Amino acid sequence: MNTATKLSGFALGLAAVFGAAYGVGQAADPVAPAAETRHEEAAGHGGTDHDASATDTDAHLPGGLLVSDRGHTLTPVAAPAGEFAFRIIGPAGRPVTDFDEAHDKRMHLIVVRRDLSGFRHVHPEMDPDGTWRVTSPLGEPGSWRAFADFTPTGGEPLTLGTDVAVPGPFTPRTLPAPAATTTVDGYTVTVDAAPEPGRSSRLTLTVSRDGVPVTDLEPYLGAYGHLVALRQGDLAYLHVHPDGEPGDGRTRPGPQVTFHAEVPSSGTYRLFLDFQHGGTVRTAEFTLTVGDAPAAAPAGPAAVPAPTVTAGHGEPGHGHD
Repeated sequence: MNTATKLSGFALGLAAVFGAAYGVGQAADPVAPAAETRHEEAAGHGGTDHDASATDTDAHLPGGLLVSDRGHTLTPVAAPAGEFAFRIIGPAGRPVTDFDEAHDKRMHLIVVRRDLSGFRHVHPEMDPDGTWRVTSPLGEPGSWRAFADFTPTGGEPLTLGTDVAVPGPFTPRTLPAPAATTTVDGYTVTVDAAPEPGRSSRLTLTVSRDGVPVTDLEPYLGAYGHLVALRQGDLAYLHVHPDGEPGDGRTRPGPQVTFHAEVPSSGTYRLFLDFQHGGTVRTAEFTLTVGDAPAAAPAGPAAVPAPTVTAGHGEPGHGHD
């Protein structure tokens, strides 16, 4: 099959998805689950969702690679323009409505474009019928990955992921080069070392402003920082746990914030640190190379015009609700 035929098939597939979800010509938010893909697809060119619950073979997988795990399925639903909505369908085939609070919230929704740009971390509100709703955190056109991080009452913590398409011309961004220091809004954040593959590693990030260490960080989601780590290519969502919490008598409010990260393999990773100071949450972003990994490459395929559908989405960039 030649390239033109493949691209035509891709465009037709997307058109079918949007038509089924919203109806042709409907004034609705242009958001729909992208077609499920398989592991044999090249990294960065598609998702790694599974159609069924995790098996013993999948048990070792990092979070976010499965759309369905341990009887729970992440299911996006149609929503009005400017809104993103989904349900967690439980083992009985009905929406789950009972969730435990974790990191001060019952549901964490993280979205990022597949080139690892546009990271946003928001907290939807649940309707009585189990539908979670939030102002759409999706930004520029492209293929996005949405992660639902939650704990069903009486169950284990889960992170489920699904691809979501935002139509329009898409040009992937080049991943920034690996660096131990980054800046955001006048703050400088430094990470002490790259984690080691195949084991839990201690990561310490130091926050300063205008050369002065920040020693009065404010609690955010039950800690002095919240860290998300994603692996380039499949966007594996890594388990990252804060070391200590505000008010425990030993954890200081900066300038250092320490986490334990479980990194399953060598590779290129993107780290997103949310921290709060002066009443504002900011996100510091890092690219780190772990183990014997090749240099970071642009994520995603070459630019491919997607079907054009006009409707409102959240502005590109960071967001915290």
